[in-house]
Amino acid sequence: MSNKHNHKNDADKEPKAVDNNDIEINDVIDEESVDAEAAKEMAQEELDEVEKLRKELEDTKAQLEKEKKEYLFLMAEFDNFRKRTLKEKSELIKNGGESAMKGLLPIIDDFERSIQAINESSDASSIKEGVELIYNKFVKYLEQNGVTPIDSEKGTDFDTELHEAVTLFPAGDDALKGKVIDTVQKGYKLHDKVIRHAKVVVGQ
Repeated sequence: MSNKHNHKNDADKEPKAVDNNDIEINDVIDEESVDAEAAKEMAQEELDEVEKLRKELEDTKAQLEKEKKEYLFLMAEFDNFRKRTLKEKSELIKNGGESAMKGLLPIIDDFERSIQAINESSDASSIKEGVELIYNKFVKYLEQNGVTPIDSEKGTDFDTELHEAVTLFPAGDDALKGKVIDTVQKGYKLHDKVIRHAKVVVGQ
């Protein structure tokens, strides 16, 4: 009786057979879990990349807006500078002309006194002296303002930058060929700029 009972207990302790279907199902579940985790990580990476790109786009827009404002500010500053420069230039021209005219007024006064003296005096020498004084005063005023005569004395080399040949004339002397032999009208420079060429006769 007891042996029979022991055989029954041994039968109960025998290991159960493993079902292959159960192993395959577990493997599939594990693989699906891994795939799901990998997909989740990929999705998170994509979201992170999108967020990164979105932030870069916002930063770029902010930088562009900043540079646009700076550009508009610089354009406004340049426009103000241009207007201010034009105004200052206009005032300089206006005031410069006013100053030049004011400087001529004393010479006009001298001319008027000279004319009055001519009508009241018969002394030609004193009248001539008075006119010469006015002339010298006027020449000095021109020099003070940068106006100087162009050299066109006889024997001066003819220079197309300074002289205008009104005619050619036989020089009679080889040393005067291509030289100024007479001045029809004096020329003048304002500082280094020719404002009127000297009209001359050139030897040939």
